[in-house]
Amino acid sequence: MQQVQLLHKGEEVPKDNALQKIESHEKLCRIMQKQTQDDIKSLRADIARIEKIMLTSAGVLITGMAGVILVLITKVW
Repeated sequence: MQQVQLLHKGEEVPKDNALQKIESHEKLCRIMQKQTQDDIKSLRADIARIEKIMLTSAGVLITGMAGVILVLITKVW
């Protein structure tokens, strides 16, 4: 006689089939978790690149504005 497991819907599913469904679901979860972790790593790399661009741009702007201020000061004096 084949062992069965009752589901919450009242259906009877063979125990082997239920175990297979659980294992396939776990495998899918592992694959999706790996993809999520890869996406997070990719986003972190993109954020780091954008931070470097922003810091470089801010440094160039501050240096440029300081240069303009110095030129204006020397012209006025």
